Amino acid sequence: MTDLHDVVVLGLGIHGSASAYELASRGHDVVAIERFAPGHERGSSHGETRMVRRAYPHPVWNELVDRAYRGWARWGTAAGTPFLHTTGGLYGHRGEPTMQGGSSLPVDTASWSTLAPSLRLPEGYGAVHDPDAGVVEAARALAFAQSSAATAGAELRFGETVTGWDVEDGIVTIRTDLGSVRARRLVLAGGAWAARLLPGAADFFEVLRIVTLTVPTGQAVARPPALGCFSVDLPEGLVFGLPEAAGAGAKIGIDAGPVWDPEVPVAPPTDAETAHLAGLLERFVPGIQTEGGVATACLYTMTPDKRFVVGPLPGQPEVLVAAACSGHGFKFGPAIGEAVADLVDGIDRADLDFCSPARTVTTA
Repeated sequence: MTDLHDVVVLGLGIHGSASAYELASRGHDVVAIERFAPGHERGSSHGETRMVRRAYPHPVWNELVDRAYRGWARWGTAAGTPFLHTTGGLYGHRGEPTMQGGSSLPVDTASWSTLAPSLRLPEGYGAVHDPDAGVVEAARALAFAQSSAATAGAELRFGETVTGWDVEDGIVTIRTDLGSVRARRLVLAGGAWAARLLPGAADFFEVLRIVTLTVPTGQAVARPPALGCFSVDLPEGLVFGLPEAAGAGAKIGIDAGPVWDPEVPVAPPTDAETAHLAGLLERFVPGIQTEGGVATACLYTMTPDKRFVVGPLPGQPEVLVAAACSGHGFKFGPAIGEAVADLVDGIDRADLDFCSPARTVTTA
């Protein structure tokens, strides 16, 4: 209890790990606390790959998207090999297109066979093409952020459970099952546990169980340029897909699922769920082989507007929230880490106003 740290980060998923890395790289004394072991599958940051895209439904995202792309380039330079592999993307929609950003443009059906010859979208659908879309090596990126944070001086504590925190006279005290730690700033990056770390915002967060299927590698039909990233807006939810890239097989999932209590270990995928995803992938990518694919379950922490919650807690500026969630947060890892470090350093980030905790959080 005698030590006073600059920053304590709660949670070592991609956003907590990125925050610890960016903060420690700037010389801050950082302690990061994670409830589970490294590489655990209880949250939202496990798995080999994630999609990256510039196509977004509103221009308010544009600056953060730009920062994400620059961040992945910066991390790739630091690591010596890139994390982001550009594949292009084609996003199918019913009715009018909702995605824009970067050089993304609606395209006619005659262009689909050139842009993604392996992809078959439903009859009557339109599509938006995003030439900058791609695949991020998620598992390697998470390991890089954690190891680089430690190398930069951050103390990473795994297997330690937070039981509460409070602020008094500008100092934050964090209580865990192993003791207490004090800091000038606290970063809440608990992912699916955001509602428990922010009781005043509990009703704003909803945790869903999501299943994805990754199929075996070595399939020309699944590799760029034959196939890029894609999504298909179906009544059952948004189906998203990634091509084979960076040694990982093509992947498909649905951006919908049952509400889940994160305190309960994530139930493994059922045979029916696996078969359904395999059928969808075979429907949209004819000729792809799904036998031998591996299904994985994870958690999505959703907000009503599908925007993140990033910034200082109203009434308690010592506490920063980094709940970059709603199913599309991983791609912003370096950008969220940079944002947290900027906010700790007192740098104005007006571009984050649309993610402000003020819209969701009440304090006593």
